[in-house]
Amino acid sequence: MNATTSLKLSATALASALVLLAVAGCTPTEEKKEAGAAPQSALQSVLQRGTLRVGDCLSFAPFGFYDKDGNPDGYDVDLAKALAKEMGVKLEMVNTTSANRIPNLQTNKVDVVFCNFTRNLDRAKEIGFTNPYVVASEAMLVRKNSGIQSAHDMAGKTIATVKGSTNGDEVRNLGIDVKIQEYDSSQAAILAVKQGQADAMIEDNNFLAYQAKLDPSLTVTNEALVPLEYNAFGVKQGDQVWTSYLNEFLFEINASGQNAQLYEKWFGSKPRYPLNPQY
Repeated sequence: MNATTSLKLSATALASALVLLAVAGCTPTEEKKEAGAAPQSALQSVLQRGTLRVGDCLSFAPFGFYDKDGNPDGYDVDLAKALAKEMGVKLEMVNTTSANRIPNLQTNKVDVVFCNFTRNLDRAKEIGFTNPYVVASEAMLVRKNSGIQSAHDMAGKTIATVKGSTNGDEVRNLGIDVKIQEYDSSQAAILAVKQGQADAMIEDNNFLAYQAKLDPSLTVTNEALVPLEYNAFGVKQGDQVWTSYLNEFLFEINASGQNAQLYEKWFGSKPRYPLNPQY
């Protein structure tokens, strides 16, 4: 073997070795990079799909319900329409129950959930939340001519509640002696107030505001019988890009007054509580 042949063999061997090193060194790094890549945000998925899937409770008027033509309607639906319009995509409302709100997010059946979703630490272990878009507490629905302005006017009077509810206990906890009459449904309890069979009904103040809008002979007391509940959009845990976008959307519709206008449209009054907690 001459010197030239020896150099050619050495160069060939060196090239082969470099190829092997490249394969051994780079491939695992690339695979690791792909395996560790962050999943695509729901924001990108919605824009690429061209459709926004919003989970909402369409059996809880006026937040969500089906109109006489079978189309989704309500306060949450109007907010969803505004969001889809801002994103330039179509809207798909997905009827949701309280029980499947979190599973539907975790299995990607929906992109976001509205559905009377109260922020709390237990739920935050499984999903993420945006900033609040509506605040709720419990108040009393009474007849306008009843003279009842707060729970302190209820001594010796009757409170209508739905069977299985502990709402009446909120007044008893204030040391007020009240009678509690249970009914099979919210509508039956409301009817009892209208007909004078009960003096008041305790429930979510937003729900009661809607009932007072439907019947001008009723009004809602201006009080918070339980700590305020801050309802927000639910999102899949860890999707900060999508959460940030939704928070910006909420900021803009709140700053513009659009959210307050939609609330007044559906509940017949201005929002009772500020969206930002007061400490």
